[in-house]
Amino acid sequence: MRLMIVPLRQPAPPAAAIAVALLAGGLPGAEADAQETWVDPYIGTGGHGHTHPAATVPFGMVQLGPDTRKTGWDGCSGFHATDSTLYGFSHTHLSGTGISDYADILMLPLRDAPAAAARLAADPDTFWTVPFEKGAGRSAAPGFYACRLPDDGIDVRLTATERTGVHSYRFHDAARPGLLVDLAYRDPLLETSLRLADSHTLEGMRRSSAWARDQVVYFVAEFSEPVTDVLILESDRPDPAGGDPRRLAVKAVLEFARTDSLTVHVGISSVDIAGARRNLAAESRGRPFREVREAAREEWNRALGQIEIRGDDIADEHLTVFYTALYHSMLAPHVWSDTDGRYLGMDGRIGQTERPRYTVFSLWDTYRATHPLLAWLHPERTADFVRTFLGMYREGGRLPVWELAANETDTMIGYHSVSVIADAWAKGVRGFDAEAALEAMVASARDDRAGLDAYRRAGFIGSRDESESVSKTLEYAYDDWCIAEFAAALGRTDVETEFRRRAQAWRHLFDPETGFFRARSNQRWIHPFHPSRVDFNYTEANAWQYAFCVPHDVEGLIEAHGGDDAFIARLDALFEADSTTLGRDQADITGRLGQYAHGNEPSHHMAWLYHYAGAPERSVSRVNEILHRFYSAAPDGLAGNEDCGQMSSWYVLAALGLYSVSPGSPDWVLGAPQFPEAVVHLPDGGEFRIRREGRVEDGVRTVMLNGNTLTRSFLRHGEIARAGELIVTLGPGDTAW
Repeated sequence: MRLMIVPLRQPAPPAAAIAVALLAGGLPGAEADAQETWVDPYIGTGGHGHTHPAATVPFGMVQLGPDTRKTGWDGCSGFHATDSTLYGFSHTHLSGTGISDYADILMLPLRDAPAAAARLAADPDTFWTVPFEKGAGRSAAPGFYACRLPDDGIDVRLTATERTGVHSYRFHDAARPGLLVDLAYRDPLLETSLRLADSHTLEGMRRSSAWARDQVVYFVAEFSEPVTDVLILESDRPDPAGGDPRRLAVKAVLEFARTDSLTVHVGISSVDIAGARRNLAAESRGRPFREVREAAREEWNRALGQIEIRGDDIADEHLTVFYTALYHSMLAPHVWSDTDGRYLGMDGRIGQTERPRYTVFSLWDTYRATHPLLAWLHPERTADFVRTFLGMYREGGRLPVWELAANETDTMIGYHSVSVIADAWAKGVRGFDAEAALEAMVASARDDRAGLDAYRRAGFIGSRDESESVSKTLEYAYDDWCIAEFAAALGRTDVETEFRRRAQAWRHLFDPETGFFRARSNQRWIHPFHPSRVDFNYTEANAWQYAFCVPHDVEGLIEAHGGDDAFIARLDALFEADSTTLGRDQADITGRLGQYAHGNEPSHHMAWLYHYAGAPERSVSRVNEILHRFYSAAPDGLAGNEDCGQMSSWYVLAALGLYSVSPGSPDWVLGAPQFPEAVVHLPDGGEFRIRREGRVEDGVRTVMLNGNTLTRSFLRHGEIARAGELIVTLGPGDTAW
């Protein structure tokens, strides 16, 4: 260990004035109809939701909030509602993932900086912690987080812009106030730097390896008060190349002149220090805390206000659950490019873009509901997502599977970026190179990774060829259908023919005797078989939870089961089966209704499938039960991992009475709206109104679109993407469907 003491000569502060945001007084109250007042960021922070209460703006790079847990599955976001210890406040967080990462550039205000420096000097690898009691001034809202550190008597307020975070601390007469900056928190380090550029500015970088194997964050922090002393601590770290240990800067303890309050503006970048400095200058330098917080609040109100819920006697809890779900749907993907358009590419090089570049694509999860929802509400941003995919293809040779911070993690299965592209096109999104997109889709599908070579050769994946062979075969078949649909739209019949054939791969693994998709080896079914057994043939699931994974050919699946009645009986059996699972423990299989598992994504379309067999009233009944059973306004109010917005996007769509069973198709299946009226403010300025007449507990009896009675139980995207009115009448009697 080596300590580096940096004496200060009190150089002049940066040219731009750094405003001090006093904490006296509360923030202005929200208007009565401001949707952000209904958001509770603590929903999902308990149980297995894995969300966080960090301050951020929609799709923000910075998600600045508390870190209370370093390890364990339920610590993936860095925060859990049951924790009573605080490590500090880091600038990046992931919402709802099942693997941990981020928590970059952790900061913690100190009441006695010399005492902290002495303790950390003795062991720079120790983690400084403080008690973190429930209550104690803890609050969170979109774009804002606040708490009180009770033992130190420090009040903390946090807010954010897209690429910067703003901290406001009140020390209450601390004699030696300070700040801990920790680069070693949680993830193994590859490279770091820390430098006091002047008495008001600390800058540095952290390269770490965790879920993202090589992640880099540069930062510039500017302080409203001058630093009087700084202690930078270094520690030996293993060389990832196997050489001698390297000495890296891991922490800094900064002391400030005696002050009651301190404001810290922090800019981050994946490109370089200059990028972090430019981001800071462009977005928050010199702006008072209150102003930045109000701007974040206004940005959230604009985003959340795209859906306006109206009606009398709506329970507060229902509004809170709905608007929090809509909020969660906009926490990912994250903006990745800097304000000057530079970004770190998948090839490790710095690129330049005119439109924003994004990261954090949890595609196995989000292709199902989040991306269809965003294609409807945010078509321009969706086009940016597709352009981002195409950039990743150019840099890495294939479309992303689960991209994180310019790293392909190859987490989960499928190549579901093709679903997002095909669905965007089917839902009218343009503004990207369609021919280049088709090229990338085909190249990714013709890769040899993850069993694709066996899939192409035999028409399915055998259990000896690849783990999770059943799930991969089914999801590849769906992705291939997406490619066929997109190729057909572009008039590429050669590509369409190839991928329509591949999309039928599900038939090779359907066992008509048991009615399940089963693993095969050497053309024979694998024995023994039990549909409730969780094993290596399925992805985070069992045969029940993949029994209906043919969203692109539901009609074919109905036929394979023997017709409508048999298919309805099989769906009923799913929901009414014993919920016990056999085999290995799988923490993701939660929120069970029979063997339906709402806590994990493969089940999410199943309740809607009754429509296809002529029983939409059963879909409505099942969906209503799921909505009311597995969502609540509590920290454990989600049935499973939030998964970057998917769990919440399902709720948003279902509560509006819509669902996209087959992303890549323009069709939306109709359900029962949960609210008397929802007004969707469309990107083109029009309004699409959804009105419910009658009690949600009753079945759907009639549906009218723009004054015309519908006899079908689905809408085309073009019908909800332009101004119009949908009236769903519920009540006793026969349905018009």
